[in-house]
Amino acid sequence: MITKGEFEAMTPEKALRKLQEGNARFVEGRMLHRDHADEIASTSGGQNPFALVHGCIDSRTPAERIFDQGIGDIFHTRIAGNVINEDVLGSMEYACGVVGTPLIVVMGHTSCGAIRGAYEGVEMGNLTGLLEKISPSIEAARSEAASVDSNFPDLVARTHAKRMLSEILSRSKILKELVEQGKVMVTAAMYDVTSGKAEIFGESAFCGS
Repeated sequence: MITKGEFEAMTPEKALRKLQEGNARFVEGRMLHRDHADEIASTSGGQNPFALVHGCIDSRTPAERIFDQGIGDIFHTRIAGNVINEDVLGSMEYACGVVGTPLIVVMGHTSCGAIRGAYEGVEMGNLTGLLEKISPSIEAARSEAASVDSNFPDLVARTHAKRMLSEILSRSKILKELVEQGKVMVTAAMYDVTSGKAEIFGESAFCGS
């Protein structure tokens, strides 16, 4: 759990490094001991979340554990296939524009059911419309792949996470301005459900002074 002073001094780069260090602890099995009762009491009057992780609803991808963070340390928005919609963007604008969170990470993951469902053309109630939002990422991945094999859905998940960065910046004037001012970084990650590693990849969408 970070203090208010640490939060106020947090830069996008420091926030990203803090997440990476937490994931390293998670992978190596040396997670920090946390007094949850103390964290609940300490955060009852306010919060200092230094990052927002936007991920999938998959039960294997709990961001607080993956990045070894405590209560009040991060925002975590979740939706199948980590797609971006107006409600997610509004949540991100609140986190960064109101609270002052300096980092957004869009996290895809291996063996993603939503990605595979989109790839296989699944149609089922309201899920159909959600999966259609992933379709452009399938086409983008096809243009990058040397061949379409059993690992292709994971490539789609990676491509999709990165494409969602563009969605954030093109659909939110507030977040785009914060990035241009160097106050916020948005980047992508790919979580491996087998190893527990969250790889930050691609160029972070960040404009510093």
